[in-house]
Amino acid sequence: MFKKIILATAAAVTLAALAGCATGAVSTGSSASAEQAVAAAAEKLRVAMIDPTPAALTALVADDLSYGHSGGRVDTKDIFIGDLIAGKSDFVTIAITDQTIKVVGNTAIVRHTLTADTNDSGKPGKVQIKILGVWQQQGGQWKLLARQAVRVAA
Repeated sequence: MFKKIILATAAAVTLAALAGCATGAVSTGSSASAEQAVAAAAEKLRVAMIDPTPAALTALVADDLSYGHSGGRVDTKDIFIGDLIAGKSDFVTIAITDQTIKVVGNTAIVRHTLTADTNDSGKPGKVQIKILGVWQQQGGQWKLLARQAVRVAA
């Protein structure tokens, strides 16, 4: 199952990159400014995951979101947002470290380590995971298209 998720994520990254090339998307700014815009969107998502509202989350994630958890579950946009709003997935704190961003056309590959205190369905916990995020520029805004988490080796 895990292998299928990794392969699906790799396929999504490849397709997203190819889509950017196929459309002839050309960055109107420098690579550095595109990376800064992606970093800003990723930071907004971090904040929105701690204090979720449907409006904030909807503005930051693509309609076709594929959100992979470290345990293997994959959510859609509606499930991702619904679980945050309902407190099934409840982030008390989120710290992002070791972030890298690579922009290719209208697609960005973002990797980082996420360390968080959680309170999922009222149960306190801690998590440290590696994240691969695929962001895509849609309507002039950077939106999270795909995300895959993996547990950090102990």
